[in-house]
Amino acid sequence: MKKFVNDPRDYVAQMLEGLALANPDTLRYVPEYNLIMRADAPREDKVSIVQGSGSGHEPAHVMTVGKGMLDAACPGDVFSAPPAESVYETVRLVASPKGVLLLVNNYTGDRMAFEMAEELSQADGVSVRTLFIDDDVAVQDSTYTVGRRGVAGNFFVMKAVGAAAERGADLDEVYRIGEKVNSVTRTMGMALTACTPPAKGSPLFELPDDAVEMGVGIHGEPGRRREELRSADEMVGELVEAVVDDLPFSAGDRVALMVNGLGGTPIGELYLVYGRVHRQLAERGIEIWRSYVGEYCTSLDMAGASVTLVRLDDEITELLADPAEIPIRVF
Repeated sequence: MKKFVNDPRDYVAQMLEGLALANPDTLRYVPEYNLIMRADAPREDKVSIVQGSGSGHEPAHVMTVGKGMLDAACPGDVFSAPPAESVYETVRLVASPKGVLLLVNNYTGDRMAFEMAEELSQADGVSVRTLFIDDDVAVQDSTYTVGRRGVAGNFFVMKAVGAAAERGADLDEVYRIGEKVNSVTRTMGMALTACTPPAKGSPLFELPDDAVEMGVGIHGEPGRRREELRSADEMVGELVEAVVDDLPFSAGDRVALMVNGLGGTPIGELYLVYGRVHRQLAERGIEIWRSYVGEYCTSLDMAGASVTLVRLDDEITELLADPAEIPIRVF
């Protein structure tokens, strides 16, 4: 393993410290609870938006804290849910009179931590709601979940609810928008290689050079099946068919399209993937409103990609188009 690591136990804390040092005017690092929050949070005139999960998926979620998106992110160690106490303390730090919305990708450990924090916060009199995101179509249940997983599609949920909160919407309205975006968002990914967590020092799983994992999860959990490496067009074509057929998306639909890298795939290959997806959607009569190509929700250094589609209406389109000011300028 060759990585920029000092002590693996300090990997996440040192990453967060560096992130805050690079953005001194907008971000604040709270080492006691290992969280990143907006320097101006809480704001009394807006619902606070909080997301968190295991680290290793950057830029999600710690690098999407800022105006128009998250008010705070509370990560755990690599691929581990944050402690419920850290989530609870995060809510205490950013709670505003308009309330707090917790966004959680549907993984069992994260669900437990956030549900416990929600109960504790409500007992304190804080108005809190929790929204679970489950956009992954690859499998119904996985090693870490009951129900579908939450993966790269969470970006569209956090962008839409962040914009709504910035406009002054109340907690019920922000929750409604998040639920709506999640209901029309679908994702599936595939891995070309395994990833290497710093604390483990070796690949998380074995994947032969001539094999791929179709439908892999962002922690390396199994997808639909393992199969032989084929041409890019063939493999990407299967991803698109799975995503399109699930909602389903139909001719005449207008969509936002994300091709997300899993951490170890060059941007050139992601645009090659994008070209195949674009042609395939055009053949089906699906209109692309805006495209997002790059790394949004990664799996450390895993080579691979995921494809996300969001079916748009005027409300979702306007919220996605609102400005955001975050360390990674993806919107």
